[in-house]
Amino acid sequence: MKDRKPNEEYIKLVKETMPKSRHISTMVKAFLVGGAICVFGQGIFDIFKLIFPAVGEVQIKTVTTMTLVLIAGVLTGFGVYDKIGLFGGAGSLVPITGFANSVVSPSMEHKREGVILGLCSNMFKMAGPVIVMAIAVSLLAGISALIFPAFFKAGA
Repeated sequence: MKDRKPNEEYIKLVKETMPKSRHISTMVKAFLVGGAICVFGQGIFDIFKLIFPAVGEVQIKTVTTMTLVLIAGVLTGFGVYDKIGLFGGAGSLVPITGFANSVVSPSMEHKREGVILGLCSNMFKMAGPVIVMAIAVSLLAGISALIFPAFFKAGA
């Protein structure tokens, strides 16, 4: 009986001093920021589609993705994307813009060391392993498709 009393007092102390969880507001912010990024990307896609009606949809999607990456990289360079990330949390990390942020951020920390040794050499610290993993998984998927073509038929 004696052992339980200090434990109960500790639990009471923890409940009193621990800040309240803000899961709902965090999820709403992430949803709003991620949604806003996606709506912005859709807007860019629609504008490109209007400007270049003869270009195929696949090419417009590629240019839209590249534009989002470029904008996110520039915003990271000016410190704006970090503020978006602080507000939106995972909502700013999940879209492709979060990947652009992860590529540019490490290099910005070392910009005082110069362009080559600072910016360029540190650019792929965070993104390098992701790129290597994506290439490795793509290679394995391609080999699997060659070995087991029945499992990879279109529309199957």
